Amino acid sequence: MSKIRILPEQLANQIAAGEVVERPASVVKELVENSLDANASRIEIDIEGGGTRLIRVIDDGEGMDEDDILMSIERHGTSKIHREEDLCAITSLGFRGEAIPSIGSVSQLTIISRLKGNDLGTKVVLKYGKLMQVHDTGCSYGSSFEVRNLFGNTPARRKFLKTARTELGHIDEVIKNYALGAPHITFILRLNDKETLHLNNSLSQEQRLGQILRYPESFIPIRSQGTEPTVTGFLIPPEKGAMGPAKLRIFVNGRAIKDRMVVHGVTEGLRGFLLKGRNPAGLIHLTLPPGEVDVNVHPAKHEVRFRNSQNIHTLLSQTVAAAMRQEQDRMRTKIFGRTEHKETTRIPLDEKPFNSGFFSDQPDRGEHPAPPNCPVDGPVTENFEKKLQQSSIINTAEPIPQTLVKKDQQPTSLAPENEKKPQSHNLLVIGQFEDLYIFCKNSAGLLVIDQHAAHERLLYEKLRKQFLANTVPRQNLLFPHTVELSLFQVQLIEKHNNEISGMGFSIREFGGNSYIISAVPAIAGHTHPEELFNDILEKFGSESNSGKGGSHIDTILATMACKAAVKAGTELSPMEIDNLLNEMAKADLFSHCPHGRPVVKQFTGTEIKKWFYRT
Repeated sequence: MSKIRILPEQLANQIAAGEVVERPASVVKELVENSLDANASRIEIDIEGGGTRLIRVIDDGEGMDEDDILMSIERHGTSKIHREEDLCAITSLGFRGEAIPSIGSVSQLTIISRLKGNDLGTKVVLKYGKLMQVHDTGCSYGSSFEVRNLFGNTPARRKFLKTARTELGHIDEVIKNYALGAPHITFILRLNDKETLHLNNSLSQEQRLGQILRYPESFIPIRSQGTEPTVTGFLIPPEKGAMGPAKLRIFVNGRAIKDRMVVHGVTEGLRGFLLKGRNPAGLIHLTLPPGEVDVNVHPAKHEVRFRNSQNIHTLLSQTVAAAMRQEQDRMRTKIFGRTEHKETTRIPLDEKPFNSGFFSDQPDRGEHPAPPNCPVDGPVTENFEKKLQQSSIINTAEPIPQTLVKKDQQPTSLAPENEKKPQSHNLLVIGQFEDLYIFCKNSAGLLVIDQHAAHERLLYEKLRKQFLANTVPRQNLLFPHTVELSLFQVQLIEKHNNEISGMGFSIREFGGNSYIISAVPAIAGHTHPEELFNDILEKFGSESNSGKGGSHIDTILATMACKAAVKAGTELSPMEIDNLLNEMAKADLFSHCPHGRPVVKQFTGTEIKKWFYRT
């Protein structure tokens, strides 16, 4: 006697239900997808008892006649595909024809539907897979699916469900996902006869996203250039991104999916804007030809496979990076007013503020001997080194003089009396607070700038351009430093010698594990050479984690910029503040330091009035 048998249809449907109907939210997902495929403009969802007592989905779509309803409850009955070639170009959300018979096998299912041209509709009732009723009925056009006593015939499945509150949370997430994927459709969700969500089709996608995420502020718009594949969407500003897992809603051709590659592509586009531990949040719509994506790789259709995932990753990262550059332009106009990117008169070499050489007219490509730890750009001003008491604030509300005032000295002019230094920003500087924050006034209200973060971003951008062009200026050390390294660090030097040299270091072997540092990057000339070099080596890898390597060049450059930037607790003269603001107003990127910390914070007059109950 043969051991292999054909399973009864009822049992086969229950097995299929185990893949398709994981929980009540799975039922809602499948039914909402059918409504969307039926070109509905309004979808109503009623839930009772966490979804096990009742799930009802009503739409005003195309509807079905009696023959179509009876075919839909048969396994693999579908109108979405007809031949094998259709699997390679699926444009509908549903296509397998498993959802309705699978749902009907584990519940009491009632289907009522009517075509727009028919006078009457059809009502079909199934009880755990058995057809109980088929008759005509009066109803509105469209379809209504009513699912009662879900998993009533499989108590073991019901036992593994979570609490009603948890299951309702999953249902709510499904509805919000498809509401974002189809912004032209009205969605109404009622839980236990109470309306909890009403998204009208009159809302724009951005407004709908703001309502769903409960985010009342502006998003960063995302839009790629050219034809398919295309990327559109909206992102929450990176400093307000999600802590922990990414809260990024992803859609591919209107289908809600989960894809780590897409999340990584967006994260790469936000590199240098996201704080450690934060992840992207918002909405991404990816549209591409159906033949370029396989949606038939997951039982619940949560995942897809791209034909060319590398191109998609590159498109995402480049599109998001371009959107961030455009956002910088909008912020520049809002914060600094309309600025003209003209070359300004530079400060003479021996009186430049900041000991990094950032404000030099031309990048220094030579090697200049100097005492150790002494910046290449000349002596550090007294103002730059002097520390004031914390919580102090310098009053510079008067127009900023174009001079550098030193203690017990008369103001020193930095330009001829008849020559005025052009100003790129339109800010009124109020003063410096705690030798870290610069307070300014602009047309929108009060502006607070983190001087270290601002300078760090400017230095990083300059250093990165120099590194890519292999023109990072070096600072020769008058007294070279000898460092003792571990065997692993020696191996790192041998492996990444070109990158280390490109960053402005000159090192040579001295014998054994000893190396001599004869030059350091000029931008960090005031930093202790051994300390800086060890930090750089650590970014290339450590004995516990040797997999970092050259892919973290940006991280290394950010570290160098951080060490070279003006520190917290440094008093800046009005001239130095003015120069920093000018450079920010002209920079392509200025809003975040390379590690993702925000540089500026705007407080509007309305916000300030609210603090004092004046509105």
